[in-house]
Amino acid sequence: MNNFFIALSSIHWTDIIDILFISYVLFRLYVLFRATPVLRVLIGIGILWIFQRVAVWLNLVVTSWAIQGIIAAVALIVIVVFRNELRSVLQAKNLRSLLWGYTHEVVQTPIEVISETVFDLAKKSYGALIVFEQKFDLNAVVHSGIPWDGIVSKEMILSIFWPDNPVHDGAVIIQSNRISQVGAILPVSGRKDLPSHYGTRHRAAAGLVELTDAIVIVVSEETGKVAIVRDGKLRNVRGKMELARLLEESLNQDWKTKGLSRRKQKLELPVAALASFLFVMAVWFGFTRGLDTLVTLDVPIEYMKRPPEMEILEASVHTVRFQLSVSGTILKSINPDQVQVRLDLSKAIVGQNSFTITNENIKLPPGVLLKEMEPSVVDVTLDVRVKKELPVQIDWIGRLPVYLKLTKVKIKPEEIAVIGGRSILEKISTLYTEKIRLDTIQKSGEITANLALRPASLKIAQGSKKQVKITYIVKSMFSEDVKEE
Repeated sequence: MNNFFIALSSIHWTDIIDILFISYVLFRLYVLFRATPVLRVLIGIGILWIFQRVAVWLNLVVTSWAIQGIIAAVALIVIVVFRNELRSVLQAKNLRSLLWGYTHEVVQTPIEVISETVFDLAKKSYGALIVFEQKFDLNAVVHSGIPWDGIVSKEMILSIFWPDNPVHDGAVIIQSNRISQVGAILPVSGRKDLPSHYGTRHRAAAGLVELTDAIVIVVSEETGKVAIVRDGKLRNVRGKMELARLLEESLNQDWKTKGLSRRKQKLELPVAALASFLFVMAVWFGFTRGLDTLVTLDVPIEYMKRPPEMEILEASVHTVRFQLSVSGTILKSINPDQVQVRLDLSKAIVGQNSFTITNENIKLPPGVLLKEMEPSVVDVTLDVRVKKELPVQIDWIGRLPVYLKLTKVKIKPEEIAVIGGRSILEKISTLYTEKIRLDTIQKSGEITANLALRPASLKIAQGSKKQVKITYIVKSMFSEDVKEE
C-alpha cells in the first residue's frame, strides 16, 4: 500500500495526460463499437495482450512471440472480416461525432406507425419493400439507392410507394427512426427451393436477408399480402398488431421496458468511462511499479542560465549518483541521456553558492521513480570574468651540460593577455611556459613553447598568441659562443 501511495505521489503531469488520453481512446472505442461484434474481438485482443505481458514476465520467450504473432494476425483479420462495421463507424458525418459525439439514448423505430402504414399500402395494393438496417452495413450489398435522411412518417412512406413515383419499385432503408435511402436495389436470391409464386420483391427480400442481418417487410402488389423476412425465413402477417409484435421482437424494442432501458443507457457510459480509466491506471501502475528493479546512475550536472559575465571556477561535485526504481519492461527502453540534473545559475552571485537538488532540477523518463541521490547539495563557486596582461616566464627544468653557459634568453611576446575569474587573476602575477629541459640543449637556438595555464579555467584572450618563441644563446667554457648551425 505504501508503494502505491509513493507511486501516486511521483506521478508527473505528463503521466496524467498519458493516462487520460489512453483512457479516452478506450472509452471512444467502446462507444463507437459497442453495438457491433468488433467490440468483443477488441476485448479478446486485449486479453491476449495481457497474456503476452505475463509470458514476458515469466521469460516464456517462444510463447511471447507466438502471442504477438496471433495478435498481429487477429488485427488483420478484424480489418478484413469486419470491414463493413469499421467503415460504418469511421464514415462519420463529421470529425466531432467520431471524437466525442455519442447517442445519449438509442432512438426507437416507430413500429406502430410503420405497421399501420404497411397495411394501408396492402389495402391500396401498393407494392413495397421496407428494409430495417441492423448491425451489418447494407451499402456493401445494395446499390442505386438515393440518399434521403428523412423522419419516418405514414405520409412519407405512402408517397414513396405511390405507383407513379419513380422510386416506388425500389426498397426503402430505415435506420432507427429515419429513412436513409429510397429506390434501393436489393440482391436477388438464387435459391431453388423458394416457391414459384414468389415475385421479384420476395426474392430480393430473401436475397438481402441471406447476406445480412437486415429485416425486410414485403407488400405484394398483386395479392396485397404482407410478409416479414428475417433469419432467412419468410412469414406471412395477417394484421398490424401481429406485425408490430414481430417487429418489436426482431428490433429488440420492448416498449414496456423502455423506461428501464433508458436508465440503463444513462448508467452505461459513465460506467464504461470509469472502467476505461481504472484499466489504464492498472496497466500504468503495472508497467511503472511492477517488479521494480533498482538501477544506479551517475548523472553529470548541467548548469543553465549562467550570467555571461561570470564563469564557474569550481564545483564540489560534477556528477550526482541516482538510485532509480524502474520496472524491467521500461528499463529496456531507457536511455541514460533521458536522466538529467539541471541547476539554474540565473540568481547566482560572485563567490560560493549552495544549490539543493529538488524534483524541479531532475528530469526522469515516465515510469521511473527516484529512490535516493547523493549528494543532495552542490557547492558552485563563480567569479566575474576579467582580462589581464601577464608577463611570460620560462619554466626551466634540469641542468645544462657542465661545459655550457646560458648567456642570453629572449621571449616573444613578453606578455600575454588572459581571461579568467577576477579573484584568481588577482593572485597570479606571471604566466609560465610548459616545462623546457636544459639538459637537451647543446647549442644556441630557438624553440616554440606552449603556455601552461593554471588553473584550467584561464583562457587566452582573443587576439593574443597561444604560444611564445624563445631565443637563447649558450657559450662553451672552452671557446666562443656555440652558434646555431
